[in-house]
This record gives sequence, C-alpha cells and structure tokens, in this order.
Amino acid sequence: MNRFAITTLALPLFTTAVLADGAFYGDPPDKTHPWAVHDMNRPQPVRVEPGTFSSQDKPGAPPSDAVILFGGKPEEIEKWISDKPNGEATKWVVKDSVLQCVPGSGYIRTKEEFADCQLHIEWSAPSKVEGNSQGRGNSGVFLMGAVEVQVLDNYNNPSYPDGMASSIYGINPPMANPLRAPGEWQTYDIIFRKSVFKDGQEIDPGYITVFVNGVLTQDHTPLEGGGGHMRRSKPKAFPEKGPLKIQDHGNPVRFRNIWYRPLPKRFVDGGESSRMSEEATAAKRAEIAQGIREDAAKLEGNTKMLRLFESLCYAENGGARELATVAVNDFAVAMKAVPSGKLESKKGEIMQVTKALRYLAQWQLLPKDFTAKNDLEAIIKVQDWEPKKK
Repeated sequence: MNRFAITTLALPLFTTAVLADGAFYGDPPDKTHPWAVHDMNRPQPVRVEPGTFSSQDKPGAPPSDAVILFGGKPEEIEKWISDKPNGEATKWVVKDSVLQCVPGSGYIRTKEEFADCQLHIEWSAPSKVEGNSQGRGNSGVFLMGAVEVQVLDNYNNPSYPDGMASSIYGINPPMANPLRAPGEWQTYDIIFRKSVFKDGQEIDPGYITVFVNGVLTQDHTPLEGGGGHMRRSKPKAFPEKGPLKIQDHGNPVRFRNIWYRPLPKRFVDGGESSRMSEEATAAKRAEIAQGIREDAAKLEGNTKMLRLFESLCYAENGGARELATVAVNDFAVAMKAVPSGKLESKKGEIMQVTKALRYLAQWQLLPKDFTAKNDLEAIIKVQDWEPKKK
C-alpha cells in the first residue's frame, strides 16, 4: 500500500501514526537535498526477487530483473558473435551447459550493449595445469568491450600483480587472491560505472568494484581510461553503451551463469541522488510539491489540508498556502467551539494538526505566532494532553 492510499483513509489515529513516520517528521528538504529525512514521498525501491548462490555442481539462479547473457542453454550462443570486424558467428562452443573458449578462434562479444551494471560471471580454468604466469588459464572479461577484469589461473601461480586474476588489467592489482584450485568454478561479481565526460572534461573517472568468490578484490577502483597492455592508459570518454567481451588468450577457459543488471544513472550522468546540485534540487522539489498538490486535490478535510501544508516543505505556492491556512483556521475555530467535556473525542485530530503546525513553525514555513497553532496549543495545555516526561 502506498502513502497516497493511506492518507485517504478516515482513520485519525492510524493516519497520525503513518504521518509520524513520514510528513512533518525528519529534517525537511534543503538547497542540496530534495527530500526530507525519512521522506515517504521518495520512490519506493523496485521489488527484485533474489537469486540463489552457485555451488561447484550447479550454477545459482539469477535475480528476477537480471538480463541473461548465458544461462547454459545451447541456443544462447546466438547472443554472442565473434569480435572480428565482420561480426561472424563465434566458433566458441556450448558443451554440458558451459560456454567454452576454442583457442585461436578469437574474442567473443555480446550482441547486446549496455553500460553501468552489476555483472555476474563464473569461470573455470583447465584442471590440467599447463604453463605458468600469463600462460596459464588466461582470459579476460571486458566491460563495454574496453575495461578488462583479468581472468587467470593464479592458484599457486604468481604473475605481475596488475595482471593477476581480478586485476583491472594494467591499472590495479587485486587486494587478495581468493581463487580456488584449477578446474573449480570461480565467481566474479562486478559493479561497473563508466567514466563521464562533459564538454571534453572528465567529471567522473568511472569505477569498478569486484568480488571474487565472495571476497572483495577491487574497492571502487578508478578506471584511469580503461587500462591496457604495456602502456599506461589515459582518462577517456566512453560511448553510451558497449558489449561485454570475453578474451581468447589461447586457453580453453570455460564460462557459465553470465548475467547483468543495469544500474540507474548517477547524478553526474543525469540521475538522481540524495545530494544534488542546487539547480537540480530546486527542480526536483518543485516536481514533488506539484505531485503532492495534485494528490491533495483528490482529498477532503484535514487530510487535504495537511497534504497542502506538506507541499510547502518542498516549494512555496501561494494557492496551496491560502487553501491550507483557511482550512486550518476553520479547524481551530471549530475545535475551540467544542465543549470541554467532548474534546477527548477530537484529541487525535487536534494532536495531528498541531504536530504539523509545530514542524512548519520550527522550520520557519509558518510564523511561530500563527493563530491557529496558538489556539490548538492552548487546548492541548488545558486538556493536559502532552506526553509526560519520564
């Protein structure tokens, strides 16, 4: 149930409890925060059904919103093509529900393109150990076809650190080496954020976070242009989208359970966040206030009046202020006319409205000597309704 449905219910005590956790509760919006603290007007998180963890014998199930790039079905090879210029069909094979590199056939890439994402991929180096350093179980996972997270059998196999398994190749070594033995399945969970450029200037370098078999190995590592072999890369702009590539480095490395979840844009890339620029905050606050006023137009009584006052926490609006002020003044006059012996039945409404007026006065959205507030405060004092301090 959403808040807009809740506030239409004619249940004073229930509505008061809901408002206590929403409107007129946490610190209000400010110049760089479009939402209040604990704001019920913020969008609710999208429901995602979680997946399951993999075992050595069986890959886990992806979360419900994942885009499957390879889940073990032979026909899913059609989602991949050779990375050669003509984009021909790949010679990699699907065997026993596993995608396997055919040495010498070249890189493969997805037909689908994407950018910021949560990527999950599992790989297994040959159980028969051959070679050493970069010659043993070598492959690579290239985000947007450009940034390589190294795949390498580094189980008791040292190599140059910025080229070991889960390194950002040529940029940053992993913080740990949590690989299992050759032939066992290794799990990479990667959070990727591309660089953001505006007017030719870098405003966000982009980052990668990597977990290997549940162990953090890259902690928000800057991209520094994406890395590469032997030469230091420089910051660069990335395209809007790009494919996922997997490297053929001459070893028959196997892959399974490949999926990704697209991530929402960061603020620097046109998305929203808790803290935003003053210009973006003002625009978002105006949008929220407009939505609240539209909701208030469907309501009646105190619920409508409180929603109109709530809208003023986000953006001033003369019409909303006038309607709410007239309504609360009428309410205060009506409560003053209730005989003292019958006021108890109005306690929930009076306390609810007074709570809102106190909040608005505290944050200078109403004058502290606001007449309706003073009248209601007087009733509360006479009736001794204030909670007793312990």
